[in-house]
Amino acid sequence: MPSILSVSEVIPPFQVNQDQATAFARELFSKSFKDIERLLKAFQNGQIMKRHFVKSLEWFKENHTFEEKNNTYIESAVTLGREAIVRCLQNEQFLKKAIPFQEIDAIFFISTTGLSTPSIDARIINELPFNPHIKRVPIWGLGCAGGASGLSRAFEYCSAYPSAKVLVLSIELCSLTFQKDDYSKSNLIGTSLFADGIACALIIGDKAGKETVSKKETIPTIVSTQSTIMPDSLDVMGWDIRNSGLFVIFSRDIPHIIEGWLKPNVISFLSEQQVEIGQIKHFIAHPGGKKVLEAYVKSLEIPPSMNDISHEVLTNYGNMSSATILYVLKRFMELDIPQNDWGLATALGPGFSSEILLLRWQK
Repeated sequence: MPSILSVSEVIPPFQVNQDQATAFARELFSKSFKDIERLLKAFQNGQIMKRHFVKSLEWFKENHTFEEKNNTYIESAVTLGREAIVRCLQNEQFLKKAIPFQEIDAIFFISTTGLSTPSIDARIINELPFNPHIKRVPIWGLGCAGGASGLSRAFEYCSAYPSAKVLVLSIELCSLTFQKDDYSKSNLIGTSLFADGIACALIIGDKAGKETVSKKETIPTIVSTQSTIMPDSLDVMGWDIRNSGLFVIFSRDIPHIIEGWLKPNVISFLSEQQVEIGQIKHFIAHPGGKKVLEAYVKSLEIPPSMNDISHEVLTNYGNMSSATILYVLKRFMELDIPQNDWGLATALGPGFSSEILLLRWQK
């Protein structure tokens, strides 16, 4: 069972509280919506207090071409992604000693908020002393499910190569997809919710010597994973790609879809592992929004307190797409969790799809 050894995060430089974001949206959208004050309640009802962006609010009041926004994405992603990798491999909270860059066998790079060829991981590799034979697996288009999917793909890699050390690097600069002249309700809701986040996780195989480097008494091992896609649901979540950039597609039915669709997937997945939902003590959920977290509770019939850490991340950082679940995972890893405790990680994304991981804390 491959183990998650370290997780890091990098906070973008510009903090915006929700009152500032509300005032910004009021100024921008008031002429387009007659019921603007009612719609702006989403900014407060979402229970987000602050978020972080790579640019200041003043920058978003100006017009920017797709090219300009994408160049900003590349520049910021390389700088912040590089920092996340360094922090992950040198994390004194989780590691007894730093992991040399040369020992990393593969990088799974996750993002859906910008375009780059060569991909961002290749650009970062040119700035850090990685082995030139490192394997690169850039994954684009999984949206909010991407972080969990990256962990799943790293699990499969380390299962096949038990001596491997693998990085999952998630960089989502959602703010740079903002469309100043898009007066749709989806854009307004997205403006109330999405933020920028960067995170990196280190996953190692059974024969990679975790006992010599792990500082924690117990760490999460990945027991099994499951990917599921819902037929005929392409319009639930994603991007509408136009000349001026990425326009958000965000169905209001997502919480209702979760309530009816998620539980059968989870129950069948757990039953294959001979685990019952009542045995799950730690719920590592991607907090897509307040209503999404409420839908998890209603669908899976779990105590609301199991979402406390996900709520904390949502409150302080907003929805950072694929990076968000890694922020949640990091906070679970900071706890002293008893050996053999079960955990369930889950995230939902475009497709419409889900990614589920069964975790167990081991020495």
